[in-house]
Amino acid sequence: MIWFIYGKYFKKNWPLFFLLSLGWEILELFIPFSFAIETTKNKIADIFINIIGYKFGLLKK
Repeated sequence: MIWFIYGKYFKKNWPLFFLLSLGWEILELFIPFSFAIETTKNKIADIFINIIGYKFGLLKK
């Protein structure tokens, strides 16, 4: 949902979106909270879902 809103209401900026999305997934590897413990498949799926949300946001402008 966050990336849909980002894609819809903010300037089209693929590199920033990708950096933030990927950066969050990398950060989750190091933060000591249970919600951040995910399998590699789940992290990859999260990135793809983020991309889909961002693309839908761009289409709904």
